[in-house]
This record gives sequence, structure tokens and C-alpha cells, in this order.
Amino acid sequence: MSLYSALYAGVSGLGAQSNAMATVADNITNINTVGYKGVTAEFRTMVTDGRARSSYSAGGVVSAPQAMISKQGLLQASSSQTDLGIDGAGFFVTRNGVGANADVAFTRAGSFKPDVEGYLRNTSGYYLQGWRLDPQGNYIDTGSLDALEPVRLSELTGSAAATDRIQMRANLRSDQPIAAAAATYTAGQMASGAVTPDFTRSIDVYDAQGGAHRVTLSYLKTGANEWASEIYADPADVTAAGGLLASGTVQFNPDGSLDRAGSTAALFDPLAVTWTNGAGSMPITLAMGTNGGLDGLTQFSGESALISSSVNGGLLGTVSSVEVSPEGVVSAIFDDGTARAVFQLPLATFANADGLVRMSGNAFGVSSSSGSAAINPPGSLGGGMISSGTLESSNVDLAQEFTNMIRFQRAYSASSKIITTVDDMLQELGNLKR
Repeated sequence: MSLYSALYAGVSGLGAQSNAMATVADNITNINTVGYKGVTAEFRTMVTDGRARSSYSAGGVVSAPQAMISKQGLLQASSSQTDLGIDGAGFFVTRNGVGANADVAFTRAGSFKPDVEGYLRNTSGYYLQGWRLDPQGNYIDTGSLDALEPVRLSELTGSAAATDRIQMRANLRSDQPIAAAAATYTAGQMASGAVTPDFTRSIDVYDAQGGAHRVTLSYLKTGANEWASEIYADPADVTAAGGLLASGTVQFNPDGSLDRAGSTAALFDPLAVTWTNGAGSMPITLAMGTNGGLDGLTQFSGESALISSSVNGGLLGTVSSVEVSPEGVVSAIFDDGTARAVFQLPLATFANADGLVRMSGNAFGVSSSSGSAAINPPGSLGGGMISSGTLESSNVDLAQEFTNMIRFQRAYSASSKIITTVDDMLQELGNLKR
């Protein structure tokens, strides 16, 4: 009977509006939750018989919650550099534990802080995951979640890093007289002390155990715009004969800039060093200037002098802070001012982010509707960039939620009126018997 279908339709309306009001309650209570994604209530009809002609049977309504996961909230400034926001698409990859078997969760709640063991965790207890960088700053992206590990920086305290880069700017005096020894000079004589160089500079470098070693760069003028150069360990604590690591000729252009193309390549190629104490080493890149540039070695009429130099590596002190680049490179900053890139953060993207399954702790899981996760560095294949020192706010519009609250309340009252009205009609029908 149609009256009973109207009664059931009213009941379905009460249930649908109740569910809709629950989404409003969830959205309002999470208005200040970092990275929260609001939920909207969408309604759809239920039809009992769409072919009816002479009579009509009410079907009612049902509400279907829809998460607005792909809608980004505003990025707001934070005082912590480990608070991370995503400007664009993508999710941080996290786990609920440090073990390889811990459950994976995806989140945009980037309020990460070091815990007592040094792991970066957000306020929901999820551990941030990343690729560990090797000493050269490289990593292998297999696209698998198994290649990721929890980001932990405290383990670097008290460790050491081998030198892998020497940068130097120096001027060689252009009017330096050519010494008599230049006519008979052979490679290795500056390292052995048989020939006194016109200019020399010693630099301390470090092995993988933090031990210091002295490397000397010497130059002897042998002609116009031409200098003989040797790079050697002093003392000779390397396996190379006489401590000589590289030798050759440095050429300069008429304007005093470096003619790297005409110089010996070995003087600019990475140095392969093997220390006699058995400590490990890294190929040492020599940043001595570009071809035709003034950013390294130059030849002007001023005195031969060192302008600037820098060397990385050595004993690492206490980690004083953490920096995260827009490309997701996590670097540890030590109390002595040195920095070391340690992890590369990935971002996970999905074909249908709105199809992810909501999880407690403002996180999401993969479902058949979302598709599988694509793990890539930030800024690639549609992924956003990471903004350090910011947090993504909730994407809920409070004014819209209060408006929805009024709408759903009125609709709930109207549905209850359907029930009371049908009850009155059924009572009248019952009175016909009297």
C-alpha cells in the first residue's frame, strides 16, 4: 500500500539526514586537524518500481558520504622545519611502526617531529618513510615500498664522512719569472722536494673514519700562460708512488681565465685516493673552475694567492637541525655548521585519490577504487613539491558546514512530518471500521 511506502520513505529520510549530519559533525570537530580532508554527503534516490502508471510506491533516499581527499587545504607557516606541507598532489608515505612488516599509510598530515629514538613521526604516530642516500647522494627508486625505510637522523651523531669535494679559487701571478728548473722539470719533482714550486697550498681532507690527511697543490710556471701542477699527499700516506695523486699542465687564456680544455684533464678529474691506514675514501671531486671562467684558477698580475677554499667531510658532531628541500632531500645540519644529505622523500600519487580508504590518524589506505600507489620524487609525474616549515590546514569550509547543518536539520524535521502525517492517515483509515 502506498501509505506504508510513504512511511518507509520518511524513515529512510531520517536515516539519510542523520548520516549527513554525522559528516557535518566530523568536519566541524576536525576544523583544526592538520591535513584533514572533509566529507560531503551526497543523496541518491531509491526507486521501487519506475514503471508504475496507476499507483506510486515511494522508495526513499539514501546518503552516500564522499571524501574530498583531492581538495587541497591552505598551507600555513610553522615554526618547525620538520613540519612539511605538500604544494600539489601526492601523499607522504608512512608506516605505523619501524619494522618492514608495519602497515603502510598515506597522509598529508606533515607535522613530523623526532621521537626519543630520532625517528620522524607525526602526531598520529606514523613514521615518515624515505630512500636512504649513499655517500654520493644517490638512491635507487624501484617503485616498491619495500625499498623505503624510516627517516632517522640521530644515528649520524658522532659518525664521520669522507671528503668527496675540494673547491678552490686561487690566482697565479701572470708576471711570475720562469725558473731555471722549469726547463728540466719532470712530474713528481715538486712532490719529492727536488723542485721548489712558485705557489703551493695545502688542504686537509678526511677519510671515512674521520682521520685528517694533508693534500698539497703546487704550481710551477713553465711558459707564457702555462704552469706545471702537481697534487700530492704530504706526508705520502697514500699508496700512490711518492704520494703523487695527479700531475700535468694548467693553461690560461690571454684574458687570464682558465683554459680547461687545453689543460691536463687529470688535474680536474676526481682523485682516486687509497689511504695507507686502511680507512675508506671517496673519489674527491676537484672544483677548480670552469673552462673560460673566473670561478677557480686565474692568472692575473697580482700576487699568487688563495682566494677561497672549502672542503667537506670529517667527524660529524651532534645533529642540531634538519632541512628538507622542495625536492624532498632531507639534510642533517650539525653543530659545527656542516650539512649532509641523508634521505630522499617520495610522494605517492593515485589515479583516483578520492577513492582511498580513510583510516584513523588522518591517514588513508589503498582501495580498488583508488588504484595502486605510484612512488616518485616530489615534482615528478604529477606530484607536488614539499614545503618545509608549513602545514596543510583542513580543507573544510566552516560557513558551508553551518549552512549544511541547517539544511539537514530542516530536512530531518520534514521527514519526521511525513511519518506523523502517514500515522494520522492510517488512524483515519482505522476509524472507518467504527
